[in-house]
Amino acid sequence: MSKWRRATLEELAHFQRGFDISKAEQQPGNIPVVSSSGVTSYHSVAKVKGPGVTIGRKGTLGTVFYVPQDYWPHSTSLWVTDFNGNEPKFVYYFLKTLGLEQYDVGASNPTLNRNHIHGLQIAIPDVKTQRRIADILSAYDDLIENNRRRIAILEETARLAYRKWFGGVEEGRTATLGEIADVVMGQSPESKTYNDNGEGLPFHQGVTGFGFRYPRNEMWCTAGTRFAEEGDILFSVRAPVGRINVAGERIVIGRGLSAMRAKNGFQSWLLYALKHHFSKEDMIGVGCIFASTTKKELLSVDLPFPPDAEIAEFEQIAEPVDAQIKALSKQNAALAAARDMMLPRLMRANF
Repeated sequence: MSKWRRATLEELAHFQRGFDISKAEQQPGNIPVVSSSGVTSYHSVAKVKGPGVTIGRKGTLGTVFYVPQDYWPHSTSLWVTDFNGNEPKFVYYFLKTLGLEQYDVGASNPTLNRNHIHGLQIAIPDVKTQRRIADILSAYDDLIENNRRRIAILEETARLAYRKWFGGVEEGRTATLGEIADVVMGQSPESKTYNDNGEGLPFHQGVTGFGFRYPRNEMWCTAGTRFAEEGDILFSVRAPVGRINVAGERIVIGRGLSAMRAKNGFQSWLLYALKHHFSKEDMIGVGCIFASTTKKELLSVDLPFPPDAEIAEFEQIAEPVDAQIKALSKQNAALAAARDMMLPRLMRANF
């Protein structure tokens, strides 16, 4: 590795506030709209050329996203207007090590001001070294993305099988979710019991993406009272209501989650029945600002309930699919952990 030189963050990359656009103003298209929480929607028009890098400016601070294509940086983000000749992928990885959320200047709402971070003192290597570092870290992300695509294909295979077998039986026999499954509602422990050093059990407050399963965890809890066991279906009960996930291990669940297990043992069938029924978020739940649902409301949801023999045949297809998804997801967690361990080491200045 070459020697690193002292610089300011603005010398690495220059930031600008994103552009306002409401959901109503967006037209169908394939241009990602990148907010402080990542790609939240798509539009027909790009505002800036890719590749790009954004960081969360409002709400969720300091989150860093790499965008390989033309995109629309939302006003809740800051976007790089000029990489100053630096490697965009290196800038992306470098920003992830800075802990930019600590530079919150909002009085009531979390806010990141570009003028407060442009002057941060950093050290950066030459472009050749930047590219070597980016290539090393990108190799992990490429494997992770490939696995995600495989997971999406596998999941869609099971969804299509469910729709083919049961999608037209909505008028047939039904049962309430309370009759079909045991449901545990989450309860968030006291904040003093949380930690980020791996003590206790993983803690999850919500589902980070609709249909994405076995998420990595960044928070642990030493005094949980409500749990999801490995293989339990996780169902978000606070906005957005109806996001679905699967617990890859025993975890503590907070107020935003419920855990479900099929009473008849047909867990894969229950998973895809829920995904089919809750095809959109916030289909149930009420709230003036944020939707939420109660256990009573959840247990009263009606689902098509075909004979056990038909469910068992579907399980023979879905269970192997879910086993592959679980294996790929665990592999992704291991790859992400290895990447994150290497990241700060590669970004260590060498004077």
